[in-house]
Amino acid sequence: MIVIPAVDLREGRCVRLREGRADAETVFSEDPVAMAMRWKTLGAERLHVVDLDGAFAGAPRQTPLVAKIVAAVAPVPVEVGGGLRDISAVDAVLEAGARWAVVGTRAALDRAFLRDVCRAFRDRIIVAVDARGPNVAVKGWTEVIEDTVSDVGRRAHEAGAAALLYTDVSRDGLERGPNVEDTAALATAVPLPILASGGVADVADIARLASISGVAGVVVGRALYTGAVTLPAAMAAGRG
Repeated sequence: MIVIPAVDLREGRCVRLREGRADAETVFSEDPVAMAMRWKTLGAERLHVVDLDGAFAGAPRQTPLVAKIVAAVAPVPVEVGGGLRDISAVDAVLEAGARWAVVGTRAALDRAFLRDVCRAFRDRIIVAVDARGPNVAVKGWTEVIEDTVSDVGRRAHEAGAAALLYTDVSRDGLERGPNVEDTAALATAVPLPILASGGVADVADIARLASISGVAGVVVGRALYTGAVTLPAAMAAGRG
């Protein structure tokens, strides 16, 4: 299982939110490019970059900054999400150098879009399922819909997505431990590589996720930024 450092962008800075709340922000760096390069230097195998301004606005806002990050950390591959709600937005972020585009809101709400985007960009679409309980949260985690995480996950598999990124929003940014039980249930229900996210507090959390069959990676944010987890130790736990 690989460990994927998160680089969340808001107003040109590297930040972390608590529970996905725009009013619960901690700024960790005024220079996201330098932060991304730090993770590369420490051995990161992949980066997870999120345009939070785009997620809340419904359309990308930080694509030029994303392009700078991708260029700076090459050849480390980068997955990018945040506000990717139409084909042109996905195309733009992939043209900016992202290896994968992470689509969430519209993929959950629009089955035709999910099918079309996976066909247009084969093996380059990661579908994000952000959960509040069993249900999916959309629009920057501000609304909860009736569809469950497993519902969207199965549709993502049928559409041909490359992977499924699962985040328990209630744990994200809190370092209280990931939702291991629901992550394991999702990995059993959906035959896609699962990327876990939300709540990692220590290397033991990473080891627990690594023990789940079907979990291919874990996105780690606040715990890396506070120093609660070092990237080399996290990577070692991920390898078992």
